[in-house]
Amino acid sequence: MAKKTASIDLTDSFEKIPVKIYPDLYKGSRYVAQEIAALIRDKQKKKQKCVLGLATGSTPKTLYKELVRMHKEEKLSFKNVIAFNLDEYYPIANDALQSYHRFMHINLFDHIDINPRNIHIPNGSIDKDDIKEHCREYEKQIRDAGGIDLQILGIGNNGHIGFNEPGSGIYSKMRLINLDNSTRLANSYEFANISEVPRLAITMGISTILQSKKIILMAWGSGKAPVIKQAAEEEVTEHVPASLLQNHDDVTFVVDETAASELTRFKSPWLTGECDWTPRMIKKAVVNMALKLKKPVLSLTNSDYNEYGLGDLLVEKGDAYEINLQVYYLLRDTITGWPAGKPDSIIPTHPERSDPYPKRVIIFSPHPDDDIISMGGTFQRLHDQGNDVHVGYQTSGNIAVTDEFVTRFLDFAVGFEEIAGIDTSKSGKILAQSRKFLSNKKSNQVDTGTIRNIKGLIRRCEAAATCRYVGIKDENIHFLNLPFYETGTIEKKPMSEKDVKITIELLRKLKPHQVYCAGDFADPHGTHIVCFSVVVEALKRIKAAGDPWIQDCWLWLYKGAWQEWNIEEIEMAIPMSPDQVMKKRFGIFIHQSQKDMVPFQGSDSREFWQRAEERNANTANLYADLGLTHYAAMEAFVRWDY
Repeated sequence: MAKKTASIDLTDSFEKIPVKIYPDLYKGSRYVAQEIAALIRDKQKKKQKCVLGLATGSTPKTLYKELVRMHKEEKLSFKNVIAFNLDEYYPIANDALQSYHRFMHINLFDHIDINPRNIHIPNGSIDKDDIKEHCREYEKQIRDAGGIDLQILGIGNNGHIGFNEPGSGIYSKMRLINLDNSTRLANSYEFANISEVPRLAITMGISTILQSKKIILMAWGSGKAPVIKQAAEEEVTEHVPASLLQNHDDVTFVVDETAASELTRFKSPWLTGECDWTPRMIKKAVVNMALKLKKPVLSLTNSDYNEYGLGDLLVEKGDAYEINLQVYYLLRDTITGWPAGKPDSIIPTHPERSDPYPKRVIIFSPHPDDDIISMGGTFQRLHDQGNDVHVGYQTSGNIAVTDEFVTRFLDFAVGFEEIAGIDTSKSGKILAQSRKFLSNKKSNQVDTGTIRNIKGLIRRCEAAATCRYVGIKDENIHFLNLPFYETGTIEKKPMSEKDVKITIELLRKLKPHQVYCAGDFADPHGTHIVCFSVVVEALKRIKAAGDPWIQDCWLWLYKGAWQEWNIEEIEMAIPMSPDQVMKKRFGIFIHQSQKDMVPFQGSDSREFWQRAEERNANTANLYADLGLTHYAAMEAFVRWDY
């Protein structure tokens, strides 16, 4: 009897660097924290120092929170740790809000028992003439400590590690470097505008990083997916500095599922071995093939399938013609002009239920303009078709208002009182105090409570005006002001019990049939993902409590100004005419404080209406390219099971 041959798992066969994939950044960060803790404790047993190389930016924040938790709750000591940070902006004061010196102390060092003498961060405030010597001394300190035992890295969208921009050589040492414009744009969310982002930085070199004994690179979110594929699967090149890590003997990428989405095992799993051909997988494979070949779905041939690596699909499912029809119908059935379902109709393949109708609908908007930016056309259609539409503005959005807008707003308020014959002594005093504060405001200074309240009021007025423009009644507008947001800085608090309770209270009051929520986790400020988590947690608790109405409540996710769903993921697509596109644009324009130059708007310099229109037009064009009706624009949604 012949022996059974053990099957070989080839799912990761295209990856030249080991990649560990976790459902989300929290579980991924927990794994990395456990690796760090195990190393620290192992060194403690041996009475040795543990030398860590640490990164900054949004990627490691959750890691540092977990390390702080382990220190406080699991007695993880950092007394034997020597820390060397990768980089720092130049020039920048140590106490500036955006400095990595301040970042490390606020997020980690101030909360653990590390010896302050063991903390090493490049100095962004020294004289330029002293930088070369500073870099040589920094590398000497690393060598004197015995070298870095474990180096933690993030990765830029252009493949940079540390601040080693594309073109950085494998032998590069610690140095002062010019920041690529794409890096400055990506980091502009930390600054009021792009002009304030430093053009220079001090960074460890590639050679310095590669001398570490072990390296873990972390990446979260779909925005990092293309560069993770380049670094892990493609050829080593200085144009993608992270790919140079392929030359290291002990390096691991730790990513979430969205950051792994472009890897071959997810993008084209049929190329890595046997594939489970579910309808979703068939749709993904055929749509991607059609777009790559620039053919409508119904025009694909057997030869196309074979040449694209989908021969196994033909063997399992039959002729290309039948598969093409199946995928075409799957795409067609996502398109509807009735986002809350079509009344008095039985359409089994419709994305939404026909009954009940009309529906009670709540649109959760993380910021005061996400509703109109992300789903403005659908928002208007839901109302126009007779549904009871409510909007829940989850945060005040106050950090995204310029200081100049505050004085303009106050000038109007005081002037209005004068015209109306109202005593202006109080409002005039607030105006004078605000002007004085803003004129002397330092770069590292947080707005006063009064200034934040004024900025929040500006955004509330704009949001209410938008709702009235759509036709929403004032009693259907809900300002939740979730506490996690109210820090006065870009850095927000974690989701709290109070955030969830506020949301549960609104949901129980409305008992909606439909909930719309932002599923756009590429928002660089992190507000969207916290708002999403709050809504899902609230719905889960209501479901667990057995509220009867929750069984008929569907959750739909939209994406915001930062990205769009992949077309194979879309479950409901709402088409828009040219007139509807213009109506949505005018609705966005109501948010005057967000026009032209917006503070902290991230790496995309376009205004939000421009981003939204291009994204919606692109979705419509993709459907047309696949052989469906060509609309002016489309807004897209995915249903989420909670």
